Amino acid sequence: MALPRRQLLALAGATPVISFLPVAAAVPAVAAADGPADSADPYDTLLARAEQELTGGAFDLADPHFAGALAALDSEATTWWERFVTTQGRTALWADLSPASDPGMFGQSYPRLRTIATAWATPGTSLTGRQDVLDTLLEGLRFLHSVGYHPGRAESGNWWFWEIGAPRALMDTCVLLRAHLLPADLAAYVATVARFCPNPDRRTNIPTLAETGANRADKAVIVALRGLLARDPATLVLARDGLSDVRDGGRNSLFRYVTSGDGFYEDGSFVQHGSVAYTGTYGSVLLGGAGQLIALLAGSEWAVSDPAVTVLYEAVERSFSPVIFDGVMMDAVRGRAVSRERSRDHHDGAVTVSRILQLAGGAPAARGDRWRSLAKGWILRNGATPYEGLVGIPALARAKAVLDDPAVRAAERPTGHLVLADMDRVVHRRPRWACALSLSSRRIAAYEAGNGENLHGWYTGDGMTYLYDGDDPAVFGDGFWPTVDPYRLPGTTVDTRARADLGTSAGTSTYRPTNAVAGGASLDGRFGAAAMELAAQGSTLRARKAWFFLDNAVVALGADISASDGRAVETVVENRNLHAEGRQRFTVDGRLQPDEQGWRADLSGARWAHLEGFGGFVFPRPPGGATEANGSLQALREERTGTWRALNTGADTGGTGTPVTRRFLTLWFDHGLSPSSASYSYVLLPGASAAATGVRSLSRPVVVVANNATVQAVEAHRHGLLAAHFWQTGTTGGVSLSGPGTVLVRRTGRHVSVAVADPGRTGTELTVELPFRVRHVVRADDTVTVTPGGRTVLTVRVGGSRGHSHTTELVR
Repeated sequence: MALPRRQLLALAGATPVISFLPVAAAVPAVAAADGPADSADPYDTLLARAEQELTGGAFDLADPHFAGALAALDSEATTWWERFVTTQGRTALWADLSPASDPGMFGQSYPRLRTIATAWATPGTSLTGRQDVLDTLLEGLRFLHSVGYHPGRAESGNWWFWEIGAPRALMDTCVLLRAHLLPADLAAYVATVARFCPNPDRRTNIPTLAETGANRADKAVIVALRGLLARDPATLVLARDGLSDVRDGGRNSLFRYVTSGDGFYEDGSFVQHGSVAYTGTYGSVLLGGAGQLIALLAGSEWAVSDPAVTVLYEAVERSFSPVIFDGVMMDAVRGRAVSRERSRDHHDGAVTVSRILQLAGGAPAARGDRWRSLAKGWILRNGATPYEGLVGIPALARAKAVLDDPAVRAAERPTGHLVLADMDRVVHRRPRWACALSLSSRRIAAYEAGNGENLHGWYTGDGMTYLYDGDDPAVFGDGFWPTVDPYRLPGTTVDTRARADLGTSAGTSTYRPTNAVAGGASLDGRFGAAAMELAAQGSTLRARKAWFFLDNAVVALGADISASDGRAVETVVENRNLHAEGRQRFTVDGRLQPDEQGWRADLSGARWAHLEGFGGFVFPRPPGGATEANGSLQALREERTGTWRALNTGADTGGTGTPVTRRFLTLWFDHGLSPSSASYSYVLLPGASAAATGVRSLSRPVVVVANNATVQAVEAHRHGLLAAHFWQTGTTGGVSLSGPGTVLVRRTGRHVSVAVADPGRTGTELTVELPFRVRHVVRADDTVTVTPGGRTVLTVRVGGSRGHSHTTELVR
């Protein structure tokens, strides 16, 4: 039962929004054939714990909040049960997964068996406890072992099916059916998994390749389940120690901060595959795998006791919380998963929330309390895609305890500005909206594609700007990716050349552009500036792009936009998903525009515009330092139809060919054919009314003071703020910088705060000259030296800081 969003928000205080019914008569899980497990046996205790993680354990069948998850499980399991192939001479268990000897086919067959087994072991489904279902499951496991997945085979195709996908589903299924498996069968399955996933530390098909990040976490869980089923203490030690990488002295431990490659970074970044910002998928998988193993082994002789586990705890608020908006995982950190029809932003968000709640169960009390508060706020605020419709019974059981506890207050949306420099991402959060910026460089990939996934991800790392609004959290999850024009992603500057599909071959690959500059600086945790030097793939297009983040606005500037390929170049201001029937009012300079589909207009000369449900746009006149005026401003309303299949043909993630239709309002600057030193400037005002937008266009609370090949800068007079990115030595607003870098200076009365960063990571020292005398230093990072004088000089040692901010506070 999903309550209306307004009611959810009204109840989001100490009183829980969803009032779960008290447990009346808990129904026990299907009993093992040989009776209850001996609680003194550690293996039985932990296997029962693993089974509960799959079924949810005992729950009240009369509780309506479990009804949806139970029905979804029953429906999926029944579908696979009814389509199960039982004919003599079969080559597969399901006709669409034939032959079962193919790794992609058996790799998808085991998860279906697990789903049926979960329904069989869970009270209240149409398959619960049925002998015919059990017999078929046991026979199905034997069939897959004989024709597809057994120790006598050599790996082929995608390694993941052999070493993670199939063994995890197989071990889960064995946990559920353990009391009914013949000893010889169980031994055969355990031996198969031992062959392809012998330890968490190495890639089996490439023994010299150490596992990292999410893959290591996945394998550790598989090895632990194998150890429990085999009742082998040495294997359990291997699994536990894999989290900390005891084998290699902690080099690839999941509980350490990294400074390059895969893993968690101290600034909140998470990278997988060497160069991809992946907090929302691989990072979440790591959180879930490590968290599950910690919970599984807790209290046993194999319990995780590494004190460095605090790194995982810190990641909840440092890495995950900033990129979750009302329960939705930001697409900027989901990599190629944005192309997955069955794993959209709200799915990955809900899964991550569930994993955080799981980790909270064993975390120090203060941390656990904060996480439950965060989770409660995320769950209650997302009325568009309610949590209870996205997760299974185990996750609902965890959420029930939080939502039904009046002592747990729903946390408000976090606010602040974060530069996640180690993965080229920027996140700006305000009380009602958030903005995420997806950049790329020679360090961080512009996109990842492969195995048929993310076929149109060409421009997702070229400055794509995601605006999230509290009244429309489904803007990117509701059919955005299959229907948006992939050449017109918000915030990007593109060469309009036709592109071939990415990722059509086996394996995954990334593209890292040649530019050095990507990132920026954060001041007072509230304001920010970011920049990216665009070096377009397969094109001569080059541009200098900058963004400035304020309390209620995002200013975007572009300069030195040049190309010589004879094609049009565009900068996309916004391409807003209006959903299936959207007719949101669009106003330009106070005049309402037509709302019919196909409407297009040249808005050159417009000072401001407003889109209902989004907010305002202001188009400042170019400052004196600009090299050329903005290109012509264009607007388009269109209804677009596409399919998820056009984005993803993956073996186990491929989309359907069902047409999806959504309406969009697109604004872009047309810079013409082969532009030379073109520019643009616009201001986004999320949530602003039309009247407020019009007033801001006249009052100019934010002024563009420079937008050229040397420096891009704005002043926000109300905040006493100057924010600038220098592409080379220069001066703007009285502030001088000795080389490329980002600077923010804020004056409030006599107090001055300064932030400096080198997002290109090319320098060792930057000198900032301020246009005023400083009386004393309140605080300064140890990398900042202040030299007083008529014009105060800050010397900032940026070398080795990997693009992070250096700050100081002064008194004039």
